[in-house]
Amino acid sequence: MTLAFRILTLSLTVICATCLITNEPARAQSSLVTDISSHLISVTSDFTGTELLLFGAIQYEDDDFGQGQGDVLVVVRGPEKDVIVRRKERVAGIWINTDAVEFSRVPSFYALASNRPVEDIAPPDVLKRLRLGPSRLRFRANEPANISLPFEEAIVRQKAREDLYKDQAAAVYFLGDTLFRTTIAIPANVPVGDYIAEFYLFRDGELMSAQSSPLFIKKSGLGRTIFDFAQDYPALYGIAAIIVALFAGWLASIIYRKD
Repeated sequence: MTLAFRILTLSLTVICATCLITNEPARAQSSLVTDISSHLISVTSDFTGTELLLFGAIQYEDDDFGQGQGDVLVVVRGPEKDVIVRRKERVAGIWINTDAVEFSRVPSFYALASNRPVEDIAPPDVLKRLRLGPSRLRFRANEPANISLPFEEAIVRQKAREDLYKDQAAAVYFLGDTLFRTTIAIPANVPVGDYIAEFYLFRDGELMSAQSSPLFIKKSGLGRTIFDFAQDYPALYGIAAIIVALFAGWLASIIYRKD
């Protein structure tokens, strides 16, 4: 799924959610102006992680000014991938793989930041529709929901342990009446690919505005060259890896050989 298609999907989802939330006639609403500190993060061989600054401002309409700041949610989603989850069980004293469920459209990275707990910001059906929060992502599975749900929860737990799924309440800070900011930690093990940063403005549980910005995490330097070669020529890369391993073993045997 391309980044442009994901941004278009977000826009359509927001429009549909807004229409379902309220039956009031269309009127001017508060909107967001947002940006991120960098749209490109380069991953080099000595990359140890970084922090991404996301910020913006609320543009009030005359009727909305003075009714409160509202609530801001910021989401960073990584590229979606297919994942197979296997259950291990102890059989005759040996741990073996038993059941397995295949999931599609699993974000490789997901981080959410909000100015207060999301459960206090919007109704559960809206949060679920917009997939706001790791527990509401709902991956596509090749098994019925009653079978796949425990495996889906295992993905979220594992990603959280790897620091790839985050839910940060009270992490969006307002600077005055209109400006806001937050930071999201990008770990060293972050997958490369096309990301998307999403900004949502709620007031009294109603979705007022949403914006998105592209974010790219790419390998650079020697690591980029090796990565591209492995992706473009996997067979040659495998042969080269074997030759290097053999040469390293032979060289070690010469250096540490005892007379």
